[in-house]
Amino acid sequence: MDIPTIPDQIFYLIIIIIVAMVLIIIVAQWRRVAQGKNSVAMLEKEIQLKKMSMVEKDIESKRLMDNPIPLPKNQQESLQAIRQSTTDTRNEIGYLHSEINERLARLEAQTEQKKLEKMLKEIEAKEKKLNRDK
Repeated sequence: MDIPTIPDQIFYLIIIIIVAMVLIIIVAQWRRVAQGKNSVAMLEKEIQLKKMSMVEKDIESKRLMDNPIPLPKNQQESLQAIRQSTTDTRNEIGYLHSEINERLARLEAQTEQKKLEKMLKEIEAKEKKLNRDK
């Protein structure tokens, strides 16, 4: 066996340094990926917890609406007045939607009627012209 010369030793040293750098880069990237996966998992858990919290709040509000807390008479009357006002407003909205739809339907029918009458007059005029030409 011959002893490696200095240029061979430098060559081996450079290769070892390159391999070490590649290993360091690979390990760093692997850690980043692992941290990213952990972050995604944590975010998914947070989203699930928020969803569960929202569902719990919704269930609680429904429960409170189904089992109302006894309120003093003036507060009950105030709530009843608000509910009645809301109902009246919704009824008015429904009426206005219906009126708008009916008026649009009438406008469309009138427009169609005018178009058809105009077409009929044009056809009658063409028929008269053809009959005169004969």
